[in-house]
Formats: sequence, C-alpha cells, structure tokens
Amino acid sequence: MTSLAQTTGSLHIHNFYIAKLKARQEQLFDSDPELAMLLDNVAAVLSEHAEVLAGDIADMECDD
Repeated sequence: MTSLAQTTGSLHIHNFYIAKLKARQEQLFDSDPELAMLLDNVAAVLSEHAEVLAGDIADMECDD
C-alpha cells in the first residue's frame, strides 16, 4: 500500500504531465491534428487516473 505522501506526489506528477500534454496539443492542433488528438486522448486517460488518485487521497485523509 502506498503512503499518502506517495499518492499525493503521484497526483502532482499526473497533473504536471496533463498540463504539458494539453499545451503541446494546442501547439500541434493546426499542424498535426492526428497527433494533437492522440495527446488529448492520453491527457484524458491521465485525468481519469488523477481523479482516482484524488479519491484515494481523500479516503486516506479520512482514515487518519
């Protein structure tokens, strides 16, 4: 089982990469729409996982 600190760190990393992917996706939208869509899909998957991590963090905080 991961600790609260590890889970929080993982959430921060997810959010960092989501922001990076979104920024790059916006840059590529006109020049390479297929790649932009792929990056958007990857960001969506990471966002879903970030939501799960946020829920896990909330549960861990309630348990303390």
